[in-house]
Amino acid sequence: MDALSRLLIVDDDPSVRAMLREYFEAHAFTVAEAGSGVQMRECIERELPDAVLLDIRLPGEDGLSLAKYLRERYDLGIIMVTASGDVIDRVVGLEVGADDYIAKPFDPRELLARVKSVLRRLQAKPPAGAATPAVPAGSRQRFGRCELDVDARRLFEADGAEVAMTAMEFELLRVFLANPNRVLSRDQLLMHTRNREWEPFDRSIDIRIGRLRRKVEPEPAHEPRCIRTVRNAGYMYVPQD
Repeated sequence: MDALSRLLIVDDDPSVRAMLREYFEAHAFTVAEAGSGVQMRECIERELPDAVLLDIRLPGEDGLSLAKYLRERYDLGIIMVTASGDVIDRVVGLEVGADDYIAKPFDPRELLARVKSVLRRLQAKPPAGAATPAVPAGSRQRFGRCELDVDARRLFEADGAEVAMTAMEFELLRVFLANPNRVLSRDQLLMHTRNREWEPFDRSIDIRIGRLRRKVEPEPAHEPRCIRTVRNAGYMYVPQD
């Protein structure tokens, strides 16, 4: 990870921003602060950060709508900050495109680890719009109605059209391809893709699987045939003939 990674902290509490700024600057980050959505946009116009630490409870435009705004326009990391009991907020945050979340109160060391993990995943994929070298057709692997180019980290329809996917979705596809016809628990999937254990009521994997199914299932509106749910156990990738 670049020692000068840029982090934007969006929180309406000045004391929280000051504490986090001091902590992250001590770990070689360049840090900017914003107390609202308006200030966030102003900061981004001046300099695009590598990641945004975004509190959900903000005056005016809340963190969920700001996360959606960011995901639609920029290729950066988004880590949501939620209250400990707000499971719905976490779910919605992941739905609108957040890369991860952390609940208050949190240990700054855990937050630092999550920010670094998100940045590593972002840096591992090619920049948006970058030219991708041609790769032999044999390097592509079929997944449902699509083909995954593992080396280029790109997903394609049968007609060759590219299917947009997130870094997390790519990691899930790669894990499933490496474990065909094997039941993988939510805990295993999170450890493989995010290096953290599954927490009770954590629906992040279920949300990602649902979005992935809409992209790769032969018949998305019907019972999943490619990524199957195994009741009380997890998910299983079943290669299609």
